[in-house]
Amino acid sequence: MTSTVHPSAQVGAGTTMGEFCAIGANVRIGTNCRLGHHVVIHADTIVGNDVRIDEFASLGKLPMKAANSATTKEQELPPLAVGDLCIVGTGVVLYRGAGIDAKVLMADLCTVRENVTVGRGTIVGRGVTIENFCSVGRYCKLESESYLCAYCTLEDRVFIAPGVVTSNDNFVGRTQERFKHFKGVTVKKGGRIGACSVTLPGVVIGEDALVAAGSTVTKDVEPRMLVMGKPARPLRPVPVEQLLENQGWVDA
Repeated sequence: MTSTVHPSAQVGAGTTMGEFCAIGANVRIGTNCRLGHHVVIHADTIVGNDVRIDEFASLGKLPMKAANSATTKEQELPPLAVGDLCIVGTGVVLYRGAGIDAKVLMADLCTVRENVTVGRGTIVGRGVTIENFCSVGRYCKLESESYLCAYCTLEDRVFIAPGVVTSNDNFVGRTQERFKHFKGVTVKKGGRIGACSVTLPGVVIGEDALVAAGSTVTKDVEPRMLVMGKPARPLRPVPVEQLLENQGWVDA
């Protein structure tokens, strides 16, 4: 036997696993799942039905707390839960305390921290990091190597382009005053942020607003407005044909 399954773990009918997998105590894996080689599923993790988990993924990992961490807290965390029909790519790390809804794709090498929720049908791209205390809505797209700092909120149908960076600390790691002011970025329903943009702490991107590639967003963005520049300034309204209401999308 090349894989280790704790006696208390439950593995559903039709589920297969590759070589050298490790399944911890009280893990529950649904039916017809497929686990690649060297997958680690830590204690108490709940995996739904028809979930694909690729090689070297780690599910239910406990957080690490540095002595001077500003956002990682000592706490009792609920088990990681991964919904039906999710895809978990190679080398993905999902922390205990995260909740992943159904039909979420988490591409290779992405990380989802504790106290995070990810809504149904969302795509988390290759190398994306979602830090702790974030909420990501339904049918969002977080493209490759984008970074969602702690305390961010993304509503439904948000698009985050490759290389986007968000920030929650205007004090840049200095002075005790910073601990009173941590605040992430909020992107309202249908908001879009272009490639390699930087959005500063506490900024709200309005519903169906668009941030142009390479911008630095220092102030709130009005709904349905295109902003551009360093710092970003209003340029013109988002074209009508690009508005969310005109896409004809149906949730599934």
